[in-house]
Amino acid sequence: MNTQTVLVVEDDEAIRDMIVFNLERAGFRVVEAGDCQTARVRIADDLPDLILLDWMLPDSSGVELARSLRRDEMTSELPIIMLTARTLEDDKVRGLDSGADDYVTKPFGARELIARINALLRRSAPGGADDTIEVDGLVINVASHRVTGKGRPIELGPTEFRMLRFFMSHPDRVYSRTQLLDYVWGGGVYIEERTVDVHVLRLRKALAPLGFDRYIQTVRGAGYRFSAVHPD
Repeated sequence: MNTQTVLVVEDDEAIRDMIVFNLERAGFRVVEAGDCQTARVRIADDLPDLILLDWMLPDSSGVELARSLRRDEMTSELPIIMLTARTLEDDKVRGLDSGADDYVTKPFGARELIARINALLRRSAPGGADDTIEVDGLVINVASHRVTGKGRPIELGPTEFRMLRFFMSHPDRVYSRTQLLDYVWGGGVYIEERTVDVHVLRLRKALAPLGFDRYIQTVRGAGYRFSAVHPD
């Protein structure tokens, strides 16, 4: 069973429903959006493993969305497959040049689409030692999206996972709420700073049973830091 998340950005409800049905049957977790604005909210709230992006959308084009995602540090490596009825070679080149990793023309078969998704996810999977980050018995596996503490599993939501990954990758440094919004949620996303406090609270709660909540430290007047060293 797949644990990977695919965001389907498609304004045609019938096509979107068909894609969602087949992806869920293949074991993917699916998030939906019918326009670019909604897609940005979905990405900020729950960073997917891959995006299926329609070219023609009601509020903007998929090409423009792909370009903006590539400019953002948080989503610059996010796999994107462009869906479109455009079949000319120039259109395919334009779609790929915008940042899309693959290009599927409508109409398409479900088996072909899923095969392309799986192939792109395999190519995009991170490799090497950076897959795992370990601090004092707290281990985060980036490739499998699993977290363990002292050998026991820790369940985290997508945002808490990204936050912990960022903290563990940058230990002993203080980050303001504004910086965390940029690094964890991505630049250009309009979310209140107090949202950071809510997710820090959730992260601490998940880490508390094994005593790792104390590693997420509040620095009064400055923000938060991750440190295995107890503050004075």
